[in-house]
Amino acid sequence: MALSDIGILVIRIRANMTGNDLALVFPPTSLSGCSVASRARSLLLTVAGGAGLLTGCNGGTTQGDRAQFLDAPNIERTISSSEVKSPTTNSPWPNEEWWRRFKNSELDRLVDRALSDNQNLHKARDTLTEAEASVQVASARLLPSLQSDFWTRQSRNPNHGVVYSYNNGQGGREKTSAFLTPFVMTWELDFWGKNQASMEAAIGQAAAQEAELAQTRLLLIAGVSRAYVRGYALGRQLETANELIRLRRELLSLAETRYQTGLETADVVQTARADYEASVRREATVRAAFAIQKNAIARMIGAGPDAASALFEGKRAVAPAQPSLPRRLPIELLAHRPDLAAAMRRAEAASERIHVAKSLLMPSIDLSLAAGLEASVTSSQFNALSGFLFNPGATGFAVVPGFHLPIFQAGRLSGGLEVRRAEYDQAVDSYNETLLQAAQQVADALANLRRANTEYIAQAQVLKASVNQLELARTRLRDGLKDRREIMQEQIDFQEASFARQVLEGDRLVASVDLFQALGGGYNDTTPPKPKPTPENDPLTPVVDQITQITGG
Repeated sequence: MALSDIGILVIRIRANMTGNDLALVFPPTSLSGCSVASRARSLLLTVAGGAGLLTGCNGGTTQGDRAQFLDAPNIERTISSSEVKSPTTNSPWPNEEWWRRFKNSELDRLVDRALSDNQNLHKARDTLTEAEASVQVASARLLPSLQSDFWTRQSRNPNHGVVYSYNNGQGGREKTSAFLTPFVMTWELDFWGKNQASMEAAIGQAAAQEAELAQTRLLLIAGVSRAYVRGYALGRQLETANELIRLRRELLSLAETRYQTGLETADVVQTARADYEASVRREATVRAAFAIQKNAIARMIGAGPDAASALFEGKRAVAPAQPSLPRRLPIELLAHRPDLAAAMRRAEAASERIHVAKSLLMPSIDLSLAAGLEASVTSSQFNALSGFLFNPGATGFAVVPGFHLPIFQAGRLSGGLEVRRAEYDQAVDSYNETLLQAAQQVADALANLRRANTEYIAQAQVLKASVNQLELARTRLRDGLKDRREIMQEQIDFQEASFARQVLEGDRLVASVDLFQALGGGYNDTTPPKPKPTPENDPLTPVVDQITQITGG
């Protein structure tokens, strides 16, 4: 009899520890116009909720008990104070191939090779493949499973065993059995959306991994670009450091000659020697840093150190143009930061896993169908079965509906639910921290770029003044008003100013890379925006709370 055929359905339940009965009356109109599954689901929810009303317990779990998402931080004032101009067009910034703004073919080649051969990027792609396969596994639970079984059994009854005790004629006899079941179907009816939530959680995890792949790609490109521009700057610094060593060595030689002839004191020689040794130490430091950057590039492109040993030889990268900012950066961080998108997808997946854990506390219904052939004969010959197995009398079938109601699980299910809730809170907190970190990285990158630009421009003026001073010294040397030591000191001052500008040039290039990375490196999440997860705002929550209070889960 269908539920719609019931004139009045009365369910009488006993309230927990009160001894009172509660009658729930459902007229047929309240059950019409929906499927049997939805009717049963509504009925069970009402019964469970009605039972909870009699317990006199507290209000239960609410969305306020869960971690809350932070709003996007406002960084408009930070951007306006950075003195970096906004673009005049609405085109995306930065674009996906932002490293090409450095206008260096060698860097382009290195990035292309890294995207092809980097091992961490390969691993991230493999992890995404695994996550996508997990979606297929989870979605399979929504459909019935169908399989075929065939097995045989050859056995011998002992002369003094159990079979012999009730039929001594079977003692010592061999028996052959065969079962052929070409149709075996099992299907769990997804009343509470458990399997659907499992699939949504797997989809969310796959989406998070896709964003993680984009984040790995961004970090790789930024790493290669940062190492390259640092290597470029260090290569120029190494040339200047070697020139300074040459000048310091020559100046030391002059001081020693003048000391030997009695024209200089010993302290002048010691000062010149100390300056020379300082130049040697600086050259060694720059050379090591230069080699480290080349080694890092080699690793990121998936090769050994020798692959990058010849970089920067006879080549100079072109300094990038000053980057601009998109118009609506503060409200688009989520769409343009792959790490933020990944954090949000993980929170969405964790929300679905809460629903799965809640569903485990609810009744479940499954259905099994099987049809096939079965035969058994007392014989040691397998071919003796053929006359029995393949005939109409050997056919059989079974229909097994199952209803499962968890009554007492010693806290296993409720504990599992709390684990999932804690995982969700952690995912939300991780998203919030990533959001704040993203805003900080943008602000830091802007501040560092502004600092590097300001210092670079100021040092360029210092270098210009040093050039003028050097030209004046050369003029006075030609006029006999200066000796060689003084002109060499002016050359040293000029090289020191050049070295400082080259350091700042590297800082400015690195600051540009940092800004590209902080703004997401051209990542654009095209997924339609979803409302933020609210795992406790569903009809299962109050019912599950009452069930755990009554049974303990």
